[in-house]
Amino acid sequence: MCLGVPGNVVEVLDDRPDIAEVDVSGVRRAINIGLLEGQVVEPGDWVLVHLGFALSKIDQDEATAMLEFLAGVGQADADQLHAP
Repeated sequence: MCLGVPGNVVEVLDDRPDIAEVDVSGVRRAINIGLLEGQVVEPGDWVLVHLGFALSKIDQDEATAMLEFLAGVGQADADQLHAP
């Protein structure tokens, strides 16, 4: 199973236009945006990240929905671990 997580683009590196600094759940990571060739990627954009690569651009509503879903899955797992 593959899992992509939303990340918010903070900066596209001037000296490496194929690399962007992306905030993924509060952690900044260098993400390869080369697969988005031909698309403009700017700070504030949301991307779907998998294994250090941006697979696609997504809108903020989709990113928010995915983050809420992932938080819910995490809470369900935590609840299950603490169940008698």
